[in-house]
Order: sequence, then structure tokens, then C-alpha cells
Amino acid sequence: MSSIVDALYELKYNPFEYGPYLASFYTHLNESENNLLLAQLVIPLCSHPIYSNKLFNANKRSSIWSVFDDRTKLYDLQERIDGFQALTEQCVQYCLINDWLSVNEKRLSLVQCDGADSTFTSQKCAEKLGRLFIGHSVVEIYALLGVKPR
Repeated sequence: MSSIVDALYELKYNPFEYGPYLASFYTHLNESENNLLLAQLVIPLCSHPIYSNKLFNANKRSSIWSVFDDRTKLYDLQERIDGFQALTEQCVQYCLINDWLSVNEKRLSLVQCDGADSTFTSQKCAEKLGRLFIGHSVVEIYALLGVKPR
């Protein structure tokens, strides 16, 4: 029975499905130092049952403080980050292989490759998450969400 559950899990959560989420996120996030650490937040937040809708419905006036206003709803975020860590790594590799993203090794950041817009399906939830994180440091974002990078 567990093999059926594992197969269904892999069908739903795979790098082909969530790779465009990372590419969309980094397309709308300004390059900043250590933004590679933000990759592990994208899938857990964009697939979160509550915050995926809040992110999708966010508008230009929304801020990181207004979207993540109730931290009690983030009680399981650290577990989700840990659970999706392998998937996040696979998605980063998938984005690098497809030339959607590239790594700036000096700044430890991911940036969009030229011409990457037309090769993947943009994900609005991830785009809006990237826009919300603009102007905030990696440390500030993790402190607000109450989680630790791994």
C-alpha cells in the first residue's frame, strides 16, 4: 500500500511540476546576496493550503506583513520546509538544466537567465511571493516566518 502512496506523492510533487514555481519566483525577485536560501520557502508556501490562496489574491498594496499577518497559521512551515527539501533541490537542478536560472557564486544567489520567460509556464502565486520579498533581507524573511534555513 505504501508504494501506491509513494507513487501518488511523486506524481503530485515532482520537479517538472514545481520547477516553474522556482523560476517564476526568481524572475520577480531582485538579485540579492544569499537569495539562494529563499528557494526552500517557495514550494512550502506556494503549496500551503492557506497561504497559496492569500498569495494568489495579493495585490500591489499587499506587503509581507499583511499576507503573513497570522503566524499561528504557519505552525507547520518548518516541517514543510524539511519535507520539501529534496524536491526543492531537484527543482533547482531542473531550472539550472533548462537554463531558466543561473547561479551567481559570489553572491550565493539565483538569477533569471536571458530568454527564460518564454520557456516555462509562469506561476502567479510564486511571482507574487517574489514581489513580496523584494526589499527584505533573507534574515528578516526567515525571522518573520519563524523558521530556520537548513
